[in-house]
Amino acid sequence: MTQIIEKRIIIEQKYQLVIDAISSRVPLSKQVIKSAMDKGCVWLKRGKKTNRIRRVKKPLNVGDEIFIYFNEKILSSVTMLPELLLDKKDYSVWFKPAGVFSQGSKWGDHCALARLVEKLLNRPTFLVHRLDRATSGLMLIAHTKNTARDLSKMFADRDIEKTYLAIVEGRIPKKNITIEEPIDNKTAISHVTLLESNKSKSLLKIKIETGRKHQIRKHLSGFGLPIIGDRLYGNADKKFPEDLQLQAIQLKFNCPIDKHIVKIELSQDKKINL
Repeated sequence: MTQIIEKRIIIEQKYQLVIDAISSRVPLSKQVIKSAMDKGCVWLKRGKKTNRIRRVKKPLNVGDEIFIYFNEKILSSVTMLPELLLDKKDYSVWFKPAGVFSQGSKWGDHCALARLVEKLLNRPTFLVHRLDRATSGLMLIAHTKNTARDLSKMFADRDIEKTYLAIVEGRIPKKNITIEEPIDNKTAISHVTLLESNKSKSLLKIKIETGRKHQIRKHLSGFGLPIIGDRLYGNADKKFPEDLQLQAIQLKFNCPIDKHIVKIELSQDKKINL
């Protein structure tokens, strides 16, 4: 049976170390606790701030609160590593494989892109946009707060051009269509181009002007073109792992550092195809 521990520990002893506080309250060895902390399932609340804590020998104050969210199955998970495609020091561009989270949860972050990149480059990481776990493709990661602010603003202002591929059930009525169905009462615009098709499926290129949650999945499904492998909005069997045929293949933007146009696209061998 999977071991699951969800516990809140209030610190009553000054200068007690995190590792000692946890090991005295939960049935886990110090080695297991150290590994769990590195994987991001332990949090420290001090005053009004709550953050992950990874330093096992950090001294605690009276009144601090430790939260541990230990799930043996989650912490034993492994994932594919992302691939670095562009490194500008203050930000980088990566290929995120399907199955990799963009960010972690309270139960851990060792299988999340932000943490994987942090460990691979030994730099701070800041998410400026997201892809669903089941979606593969290009992601920007900022490494300074200023660059994170600049890139986030560029996404919000629609100054970053994003292009996707999707394999869907059925065929679109013409080579180019634009879907403008609002999502959550907000403007949402997707431009769709037919690249290839057979009797039952089509390969589409999609450029989005907006970045609403699940925009492409919702737009294509609503148009009668559900994405292959989509368990939320399509016809994929929820009993099986999600094999979503959606991929972010190109990013184009004005570099916030040198002001040159950056256009990066996945190589053909990494792109999904019919």
